[in-house]
Amino acid sequence: MTARLAVAFAWLAAVVTVVFLMAPLATVVAASFSPSPVFDLPLDGVSLRWYERIGRLDGFWPALSLSLQIAVLSTAIALVIGTLAAIAIVRGRLPGAEALATALVSPLMMPGLVLGIALLQYFRAIGFTATWSALVLAHLIVTLPYVARTMIAGLALFDFTLVEAARTLGCTYAGAILRVMVPALAPSFLTAGLFSFLASFDNYPVSIFLTDVRTKTLPIKMLQYIEEAPDPTLAALSTLILAATVILLVASDRLIGLHRMAGTAE
Repeated sequence: MTARLAVAFAWLAAVVTVVFLMAPLATVVAASFSPSPVFDLPLDGVSLRWYERIGRLDGFWPALSLSLQIAVLSTAIALVIGTLAAIAIVRGRLPGAEALATALVSPLMMPGLVLGIALLQYFRAIGFTATWSALVLAHLIVTLPYVARTMIAGLALFDFTLVEAARTLGCTYAGAILRVMVPALAPSFLTAGLFSFLASFDNYPVSIFLTDVRTKTLPIKMLQYIEEAPDPTLAALSTLILAATVILLVASDRLIGLHRMAGTAE
């Protein structure tokens, strides 16, 4: 009887969690099709006027381009640095490896606003005023923990004797890494890359302190727009971002499988 109650409560908690997660998303999607210029539910009809208006938003394309550039570049750099750091921690037998691993993920333990203020003060103290470069460095700090933690977990299960076997067959160390380790750790790379890209593209609390009038990322531009002209255009834009995220997940599932990305493959 107790076991059945525990299972029932577990299912109830799961259903409540899904409802609370999906209800806000469903509301945003529904509002994006509203014919009314205000957020009005239930809908009196269906209109695509707000989707047509997205491309005409003032400063939308530069903000989108900037967010994509920073997200792609910071993710690529984080994948390289985070993987090398993970190899050093797992394989290098470094003194204080656990402390180093904790330091790599420490930005996740710090509130974004605190991290943003700290970076702003530090960049000002050293006279670093390049906005674009400052955003890349800040987003690298934000994305690196996702890569490091994911790759440490992936490398802990990897058999490094495969690399040594490839080297005995004539591969260089770098060639063995590319031919053996990279394909074997593809789920970890993909998981780390997806989390890093989304964390960078959607970042607001750190970016808000490092942007200027001419350089604004998409989340900051969206917040500015909703303060100036709150209409369902942002709901339409949010729906497109949500759809793109779902497409990324579906593509990842087709390529590798979400069960392997989650580390539950047998």
